[in-house]
Amino acid sequence: MFKRFIRAIKSIFGGFISTMEDPKLILEQNIRDLNDQIPQMNENIATVKANMMLLQKEVNKLEKRIQDLTAKIKSAIQAGRDDIAEGYAMQLEKAKETLSHSRDQLKFAEKAYEKSLKVKKAFLREKDSKIQEAKEALRAHERAEWQGKVADAMEQFETGGLDQTHDEMLNRLNEQTAKNEARMELALDSVDTEAMEIEANAEKLRASELVKQFKTEMGMGEPEEQEKTTGASEKQIEIDEDESTKEKSSGKTIGNKDRTKS
Repeated sequence: MFKRFIRAIKSIFGGFISTMEDPKLILEQNIRDLNDQIPQMNENIATVKANMMLLQKEVNKLEKRIQDLTAKIKSAIQAGRDDIAEGYAMQLEKAKETLSHSRDQLKFAEKAYEKSLKVKKAFLREKDSKIQEAKEALRAHERAEWQGKVADAMEQFETGGLDQTHDEMLNRLNEQTAKNEARMELALDSVDTEAMEIEANAEKLRASELVKQFKTEMGMGEPEEQEKTTGASEKQIEIDEDESTKEKSSGKTIGNKDRTKS
């Protein structure tokens, strides 16, 4: 019974926490946390390196001490002071033990430093990969939000009746335009345009003839028209002369016939 109660409490708070979680904000915080770990990591690596350097200095110091003690022991032996040589020999023995222990620590420190560098390199590679993934996810989220806004706008545009009203108004305008064009075609078909054109041309010709008559009366006819008029007059005179000649010759012929008969 108690376990069921605990599960119920966890489910309530778990659901509440999940609703509070914003994936975008959490990813951004993860990126900051990953970047903030680098200074701490550098500090840890610096500590490991400092320990290695101290051990290296201690080893060098012990090696120099061993050399000095060895030289002193030899000098004491040569001087016949075995007692002094024995004292230096005990110090040399302890220095060698300390040197061996320091060298072992130095090896571990060097390995720790190398491992810390490898860990840092792997961490930086993993950090860059995770940050890149997070940035890609954030960009995808931003695109999705923009697409969602566009979809909401389109849905509101359609559900609000704007789309239907827009199409309806376009159809009405197109219908009115078609009706007016049809009325214009019918009106043009009902009018005898050919007769109107003929009358207009006849009036134009009539007006042109009147102007020509005025010009002729005023002696302002065009050269071609005057030549035509002169030629027509000359032809008329020739025709008249020919007719009078024919009449005269025909009268002479009739008189000769009468004389012959008498």
